[in-house]
Order: sequence, then structure tokens, then C-alpha cells
Amino acid sequence: MLLLEHLAGLLEQHRAAAAARVKEFSIGGRKFKFNSRPAIMGVVNLSAGSWYRESVCLSAESAAQRGEILAAQGAEIIDVGAESTLAHAARAGATAQKHSLIPVIRALRLKKILVSVETYSPAVTRASLEAGANILNLTGTTASAEIFKMVAAHDAAVIICHVAGRNVREVGDFDLSADPVPRLSAFFARQIETARRNGVEKILLDPGLGFYYRNLQDSAVRVRHQMNIFLNTFRLRELGYPICHALPHAFDFFGEEVRCAEPFFAVLAALGKTDLFRTHEVPRIKAVLDTLSTF
Repeated sequence: MLLLEHLAGLLEQHRAAAAARVKEFSIGGRKFKFNSRPAIMGVVNLSAGSWYRESVCLSAESAAQRGEILAAQGAEIIDVGAESTLAHAARAGATAQKHSLIPVIRALRLKKILVSVETYSPAVTRASLEAGANILNLTGTTASAEIFKMVAAHDAAVIICHVAGRNVREVGDFDLSADPVPRLSAFFARQIETARRNGVEKILLDPGLGFYYRNLQDSAVRVRHQMNIFLNTFRLRELGYPICHALPHAFDFFGEEVRCAEPFFAVLAALGKTDLFRTHEVPRIKAVLDTLSTF
């Protein structure tokens, strides 16, 4: 059971980290003040294999409409992806992804909505940025230098996801043997150095809690790991960059109330000083953050 004593002990052990501040920057002309106000990223899935049915849109028109609705509900950024991260889902090649993504990116940008594209493909990255995407949500580790150069050339931002493997579809095990923060920090430090060397300055970091590692199939183990990372997020902010979290679903615990899971985890993520909340449930997360801000 998570208790107040646990939170107090965590803060006492890492009090200096709790004062860390992160870089603030503009994306697509919009200033993000991460140190004083967290932001929300709404999700639109263009893959039929994505499990969160409310977010799945199988036409450009419906995807653009959902993006507009999420923006109206409080999402500052809309994240679109054309390949599911589920281990058993069908792969989507670069051509198929571009066919799905480009019309949606263009439609949302016409509405002045900031767009993030989730991919690990250099070809999809290039096409998406050329179509007007403002952020690359990078879910792989190969071809990093090439991809970062594209991001820099378009004055875009990048979300660097922690991936224990070549990409989100080719992950192995997550090392659960010790405190995960030093390993995450070391990974991010290497990627930050590569990104900056290739001209990228607008960087966010995502610990990758929504990815499907083989040794995190047990629900209790997975949720305990996710809760631990959420509460320790403030320690990652010592790297100097804002932290993005994809909020999980914990279906085995929430069951028919699964749409309440992301708001629950949002509370833990907020306590850990998360800067950008990636969610399928924008109005619920906005309500949580608005309520917490009144304290």
C-alpha cells in the first residue's frame, strides 16, 4: 500500500532533486512554461491494433475531428501514431504509416493545432516533419543522429522515449533489479548529447511506461514499477529537460472502470512533477490537474 510515509521518505532522500528546474521553450510558436504549469497531450491512434478503442480513428476525417475535440477539451498537443505498440499487433511499414499520418497532420495544422508524431522510422519522421508536425515522439534508438538532424532542420521538438531495444516493437526485459532512475538517467544523458550534437534544443524525456516489456506482463509487477517511476519523476528532471509520461490503464485492476485508470495515475505523475501528460482521457486529466492546482 502506498502511504504518506513512503512519499515523505522519498522526498527526504532526494530533497535536492525536488528543486530541479527544466528548460522551457516554444513549440510551433506556443510557449510552454513547464516549471509552473504542466501540459496535456491528447492521443489519436490510426492503427486498428491499438487497444484503447476510444482513441482509434480509421479515417483521416475522423482522426482530425477527434484531434479537434481533444484540443477543445484542453490538449495543447495532439499525438498521432499509425502503428500500435502492442507486441501482437501487425507491423505497419513506412509507406502505410505515411499514407495514414500525412492527411491528419495537415488537417490539424490547418486548425493551428500542435501535432506530435509517434514513430521510430526515419522515412516517416521526414515525411511527417515536412507535412508540418511540430514534435517527433521518438520510440526507437537506431538512426538517432539522422533523425535528430531532421528534427533540428525543422525547428521541431523531440520526445526521447526510453526503449530497452532497437524500437518499441523490439524490446526485451526491463531491468528491475535496482533503483531504475540511474539507468534511465544514463540512457537519457547519452541521447540528449546526441540530440544536441545534431542541433536539437527542444527536448522532452519519456521513461516509456506504456511499452510492453516481456518481464512486465504480471499486472502487479507492472503497476508497482509504473507507480515507482511516476513518483520518482522529479529525479529525472535533474537532467534539465521536461518529462513526458504516457498514462497507463492497469486493466486487471480497473476492469470495467478502465477509463478511470489514467486519472488515477495522473495524480501520482503530478506528485512526481511530470511536465507533459500523454493521455487518451483529456477532459478527465485536465480536471485532475485543475483540481490539484487549487491546493
